Amino acid sequence: MHKYLRAIGFSKYKTYKEMEELIKQVISEAEEKNYISTDDKSMLAEYCKDFAEDIGICVRGEFEDFDELENSGSRYYFPYLRSKVISSVEEVSIERHAEKESYAGVCDDVKVGVILIFYLQNMITSLKLKNSGRFNGTPCTLSLSALSCQGRIMMPIEKQQDDEAKVRKVITKRNALLAKARQGDEEAIESLTLDDMDTYSNISKRIYTEDIYSLVDTFFMPYGVECDHYSVLGEIKDCKEVRNTFTKEECYIMTLSANDLLFDVCINKEDLYGEPAVGRRFKGIIWMQGYINYPDV
Repeated sequence: MHKYLRAIGFSKYKTYKEMEELIKQVISEAEEKNYISTDDKSMLAEYCKDFAEDIGICVRGEFEDFDELENSGSRYYFPYLRSKVISSVEEVSIERHAEKESYAGVCDDVKVGVILIFYLQNMITSLKLKNSGRFNGTPCTLSLSALSCQGRIMMPIEKQQDDEAKVRKVITKRNALLAKARQGDEEAIESLTLDDMDTYSNISKRIYTEDIYSLVDTFFMPYGVECDHYSVLGEIKDCKEVRNTFTKEECYIMTLSANDLLFDVCINKEDLYGEPAVGRRFKGIIWMQGYINYPDV
């Protein structure tokens, strides 16, 4: 059973038999189908079915005959959330997982502070472009989304309009320094090091008298041993409630801003502590996915 199925409204699915029936339904009622040949005899297929707006299940597998996919030994599935927000415009590279025919995307976006690694949603499109040679490094945008099985809503930090302008100015300056530091600028590296030391000193002094979440507005950092899992604290920019049309379970889809990175998160209503609203903050563990928006080629 996939751990993050409950995030899109399948919390009651516990057995292998139940999942087999659901997978067969996805294959037979798929709204999106993609194929790519792997050799002279077999094909790699991808079947996607939505169970609410922007959320659904994708089944992938290798087969020689179209009727074999339901019983293919290489078949696997994963829940997804499709995002419409543009999260990054930085260059993205993709790498195959060792376990099966699935791929991870890697994006080094300076504003985040860490190298972004995510589960690639549009794998077959990426492979088609790569194999045909039609895509040769043309800049692409990246839409990030995430699923979560545990989270809580936190109140926002009180800020004045002038404070937001100052923070935006500091972020812009830091991003410019990070870009220079990546190119080997020693002055930029030294400036960033001194800024980090000052920040650490200020927080160390204030932590004794103030709550940590009143000092830290947002954060985005790796979590656990899996490279596409993150612990995040982000400001809610948009929020909507959707209902799984098959199980009737309710889920929240929230657009978050964490470390100046915009992405969508879906969580089962039963797994979220608190009431989400624009301006409040979401804190939780997420599994990051990504969709590379390739230009028309």
